[in-house]
Amino acid sequence: MDLPQPLVRGRLVSRYKRFFADVVLDDGSPLTAHCPNPGAMLGLNAPGLPVWLSKSDDPKRKLAHTLELVEVDGGMVGINTMHPNRLVAEALAADALPEVAGYSSHRREVKYGVGSRVDFLLEDPARAPCWLEVKNCQAAYNARLKPDHKVWLEVKNVHLMRTPGLAEFPDCVAARSLKHLRELEAMVAEGDRAIVLFVVQRGDCEAFKACHELDPAFARGLDQAADAGVEVLIYACDVAISGLKISHRIPWAR
Repeated sequence: MDLPQPLVRGRLVSRYKRFFADVVLDDGSPLTAHCPNPGAMLGLNAPGLPVWLSKSDDPKRKLAHTLELVEVDGGMVGINTMHPNRLVAEALAADALPEVAGYSSHRREVKYGVGSRVDFLLEDPARAPCWLEVKNCQAAYNARLKPDHKVWLEVKNVHLMRTPGLAEFPDCVAARSLKHLRELEAMVAEGDRAIVLFVVQRGDCEAFKACHELDPAFARGLDQAADAGVEVLIYACDVAISGLKISHRIPWAR
């Protein structure tokens, strides 16, 4: 997935009110940028960190610039939570995710559960439907599907790394994500296939775990969902100024 070019570099002054970031560009110009990330951004919100911003020419936007990347620990980290679904859509179109390859149709934001929408519904005339919520998958589960079963896929963005090489989710209380897990469990109970896919917007992580310290309810919920048959997949990304790409699967340190 290409990022809007050219990106401009600066240093973070302050990230506040969830969706605002004050930045001083390398040429000394101060500006306020849109921060497309409702999470805590732990480890990525310290004043002075180098950041990269895109710029929109849309005259209707109140803030022309968008915070896209943060430089930390010697590498780039994507913080835009709008990107994981786009990255997964791109990977699905290229059949780059072996666990869910081969579906001819990929529908997004399909209603399911109680007032929720699953990130992707994968369909093919010769195969059972697959529902994908971006989070961890076990391809072996697919062999147990019946012709009328469905697969739900839910996508979650990950960028927290407190221990070198270990990605964590969430970075704050994630009640909505826990609700998604419960709904995925219900799909499995009905005989469907349900998948949660975690997209790690950084390339320096070798494993993943749920962050029990910051949200014990979600960490317990992920274990429970997996035990109930919800599949869990974690994929890391290659991140550069030019763009991002889902690259390889990493293990769940359960």
